[in-house]
Amino acid sequence: MRKHVSEQTGLTGTSIRQQEEAALYTVTADTNAESVILQQAMAIIERRMKTVDKQALTAPKETMLYLQMRLGHLDIEVFGALWLNNRHQVLAAEDLFSGTLDTAAVYPREVVKKALQHNAAAVVFYHNHPSGHAEPSAPDLAITTKLKHALGVIEVRVLDHIVVAESCTSMAERNLL
Repeated sequence: MRKHVSEQTGLTGTSIRQQEEAALYTVTADTNAESVILQQAMAIIERRMKTVDKQALTAPKETMLYLQMRLGHLDIEVFGALWLNNRHQVLAAEDLFSGTLDTAAVYPREVVKKALQHNAAAVVFYHNHPSGHAEPSAPDLAITTKLKHALGVIEVRVLDHIVVAESCTSMAERNLL
C-alpha cells in the first residue's frame, strides 16, 4: 500500500513534509537573521554619519556602498534623499517615496517641503531598480531635472542622483545632471 506524500518518510526517518517544513524554517531563519544583521549595520552607519564630527560625503564609492546596503535587497522601487548641510555633511538619510516593481511616483512639492524641514543646503537623490539594471531611464532623468529646478528656487543644490541595483550609477559622474 502506498503512503500519501505527506506521510512518506525520508532517509532520516522524518516525513518528507517535516523535512520540507524544516528546510523552509531554516531558510526563513537565515533570511530573518540576515535581515536583523543588515538593519543593525545600517543603524551603525547612520549613527556614524550623524555624529558630532560628521564626515562629509566626499567618496562616491562609499556613498554607493551605503545605498546598496540600504536598498539592494528591496523588491519595490524606493526614492529617497541624503540631505546635506553646506559642508556636505549628512543631516538625514530619508526614503521619501515607494512604489511598485518598476516605478515610484515622486512629487517635487513634497521634496521641497522635506528640504526645508531639514534645512538642507544640498542633496543626493537615490532610488533603486529592483530589476538589477542600474542604467538611468528617461523618466529618471526627467524627474531629476524637475527636482533640480524646484530645489534651485530655494537654493538647495542637487549634487547627484544615484541609481542603485546590482551596481550603482551616478548621474553626476556621467554628467547627466
